[in-house]
Amino acid sequence: MAKRVKKRILEIDPYLAPFEKDLDLRLKLFQDKKRELLGRRKLSNFANGHKYFGFHRTANGWVYREWAPSADELYLTGDFNGWNTRSHKLDRLDNGVFEIKLQGKSALKAGQKVQTIVIHDNKELRRIPLYATRVVQDPNTYLWCAEIEDNKPFLWSDSDFTPPETLFIYECHVGMAQERGEVGSYKEFTQNVLPRIKENGYNTIQIMAIMEHPYYGSFGYQVSNFFAPSSRYGVSEDLKDLINTAHGMGIAVLLDVVHSHAVNNTNEGINEFDGTVYQFFHEGEKGNHSAWGTKLFNYGKNEVLHFLLSNLKYWMEEFHFDGFRFDGVTSMLYHDHGLGSAFTNYDMYFSMNTDTEAVVYLQLANELIHQINEKAITIAEDMSGMPGMCLSLSDGGIGFDYRLSMGVPDLWIKMIKEYRDDDWDVMKLYYELTSRRPQEKNIGYSESHDQALVGDKTLIFRLCDAEMYSGMSKLYPTSITIDRGMALIKLIKLVTASLAGEGYLNFMGNEFGHPEWIDFPREGNGWSYHYCRRQWSLVDNPDLRYRDLNEFDRAMIDLLKRESVLKETPINRWMHQDDKMLVFSKGELVFVFNFHPTKSFDGYFIPVGEKGRYEVALSSDDKSFGGQGRVDNSQIYDTVTTPANWVGFQLYVPSRTAIVLKRIDSKSAR
Repeated sequence: MAKRVKKRILEIDPYLAPFEKDLDLRLKLFQDKKRELLGRRKLSNFANGHKYFGFHRTANGWVYREWAPSADELYLTGDFNGWNTRSHKLDRLDNGVFEIKLQGKSALKAGQKVQTIVIHDNKELRRIPLYATRVVQDPNTYLWCAEIEDNKPFLWSDSDFTPPETLFIYECHVGMAQERGEVGSYKEFTQNVLPRIKENGYNTIQIMAIMEHPYYGSFGYQVSNFFAPSSRYGVSEDLKDLINTAHGMGIAVLLDVVHSHAVNNTNEGINEFDGTVYQFFHEGEKGNHSAWGTKLFNYGKNEVLHFLLSNLKYWMEEFHFDGFRFDGVTSMLYHDHGLGSAFTNYDMYFSMNTDTEAVVYLQLANELIHQINEKAITIAEDMSGMPGMCLSLSDGGIGFDYRLSMGVPDLWIKMIKEYRDDDWDVMKLYYELTSRRPQEKNIGYSESHDQALVGDKTLIFRLCDAEMYSGMSKLYPTSITIDRGMALIKLIKLVTASLAGEGYLNFMGNEFGHPEWIDFPREGNGWSYHYCRRQWSLVDNPDLRYRDLNEFDRAMIDLLKRESVLKETPINRWMHQDDKMLVFSKGELVFVFNFHPTKSFDGYFIPVGEKGRYEVALSSDDKSFGGQGRVDNSQIYDTVTTPANWVGFQLYVPSRTAIVLKRIDSKSAR
């Protein structure tokens, strides 16, 4: 097996040949760990920690189990016993496991709050159960507690749902998905936002900040309770209804999963649950993330693998998530977390800096996820470009389905900030958008939530800045700034969506050019929610140009889906630096981009490669998209063959305009 796997990855990327031994080691470590963990079992039968630990109903009452190997004693306290910290002691079993059986079905009731009392080294520690499925903050004391759930079976109706083959992802945050200045709910998202997503053509949502986190401003990236959906937005049943409703609309649902680190809080999180850091994390500085102030998992510890893999299975089986976007993969892969590394050569991927234990965990995670659901989707947030990240395990890869094209947003920011429009390099642009690891799939995007946070700006905000507040009304003529911003944002989105990946991602609100950044309530802004919301009224107002941008986004997604554009390999037809012209074809479509800020070309010869008749399928300059309407969408273009054997036709291409043409037949070609 090792020889076959090694040969396949080397065939795909011959530049890996000098690192053959490293690839052999990658495979060996993975196979050794599987044998150590499983024996003859399947991985999906191993990842069942949530079915044993935590609170479970029995025929005669309840059982609560916990893993706390360094604890001396454990007690359960809460509403059910008047918060007596010594009346309900857990029995110590083998391997650091503690257990208590509570007799009577009403021994614990839905809504009751509980905590675990851990005695370690003669100290009493208040902790939240590791496998708690609901965690809430007391409004008076601000203490966090586990809350007993009803556990009524949810009536799913999505048994025939299958995730789409080509992903058009709507990255979203439930809490900020409302317009008023407070935290939104699962129910509101289901009722108000899902229909918008469906109408705009997105077929997948990637939900952020679901795993419980004590600090709202962490954007959900400092997780405290790994098995608890955030109680800020409602109860578990509401989240299940959201997912079930999305499936009914044909929309897949991905969880933004955070297994790269955990919040360092002890009262709210899993850190020092049994009194020791090393229960889950590395000791000393190795266990601290210098940039994030969080704790780092010890992926070499089997109990940690059991906890994290069980967590993935839990979210898939209990909530029907269709897969995961793994956060912070670069941080996991390298001991220095990739901080300050440019990853300019292959040596950096196979050095002493590589955390091979984290690589093995990611391989195990991908195998487990696809065992549970062979159609499941996994996406890696990796900026390092680790070879084999999105190759199958059988080919010697790490097993992800996609990686995020993280360099593309940086490219656009650099273009806008550092270059005049006249100096944009269309050749470099095409190269950067199409360059990726062979046979590894990417999710392309021009901007995500990262670019919308305070300290950064969305692309439309960079292009228009303060004029967004005064120049977006259709009741008044547009300014040069707004004209430029609206024209360029459409070109940026279309060229990115069509070239930068085999899937596409958009952050909530960017489809209509949301004018303001994201700033979570914090001490520095007076705990204000003013910038932690989405202003849907802007796109709903027909007198504002935000609606025009939304209409373009909708038409773009519809075309890309209808013509299966992201499955096609691009063919470069023409690039001209001085004219700022870029022409490429994908399938039956020809994409024509004129990035020039002032020059419109009349009778520009467009080489298309295939003889036939062509019609306009999309023009960014349509008046319905906030353009000037300079393109005649009704005209049919017949190809001609030049003396130099170029096949194409002449086309009027206005400045700062993208035109997509579709071949409709080949009968009249000459």
